[in-house]
Amino acid sequence: MKLSLKVNQASKIVLFASGSGSNALRLCQYFENNSKVQITSLFCNNANAGVIEKVKPFGIKTVIFSKVQLESGEVLEKLKNISPEMIVLAGFLLKLPGEIVSHFSRKIVNIHPSLLPKYGGKGMYGHHVHQAVKNSGDNKTGLTIHYVDQHYDSGAIIFQKSVDISPNDTPQDIAQKVLKLEHYYYASVIHALMEDLPYDW
Repeated sequence: MKLSLKVNQASKIVLFASGSGSNALRLCQYFENNSKVQITSLFCNNANAGVIEKVKPFGIKTVIFSKVQLESGEVLEKLKNISPEMIVLAGFLLKLPGEIVSHFSRKIVNIHPSLLPKYGGKGMYGHHVHQAVKNSGDNKTGLTIHYVDQHYDSGAIIFQKSVDISPNDTPQDIAQKVLKLEHYYYASVIHALMEDLPYDW
């Protein structure tokens, strides 16, 4: 299977994150020495988010913004000035305005901690997802990497990976299993998208 985004050398990624930033850190580590792909900026709506400190050692510029700035078009103008080949959401909790989604159509990628379309939609993030999986009695869950569209968690699916769960697993156990998958696969899939690489995971 082959992913289809072709870009030039020194292609730029912008990260969006709201929280602790473990996926953002993994992405920074993965691309740190890649001459063809550069993470240039972190956009964050939470001035106290742990992700800000995590990206500092990589020399990545941080842009702090408010929900008002996001919805007013100010953030879109900043993104236009950067002109990234890809925007990667790594634990970003706000809904992107339609203007951003339209301008960067099929260039915005998100990761969701379930096998969509299960347990997606407004309010379904983090522990809410894992609790819902636990309550359902499902024997597996996983991650979904998808393009972002105008609705929560409904964009075209790029990649999914499942993991088995047992009746004895707590929501916290489930979360750890899924996070391990996220750290292993997210950066690799982004890399495949950025450089038009085949993959057979």
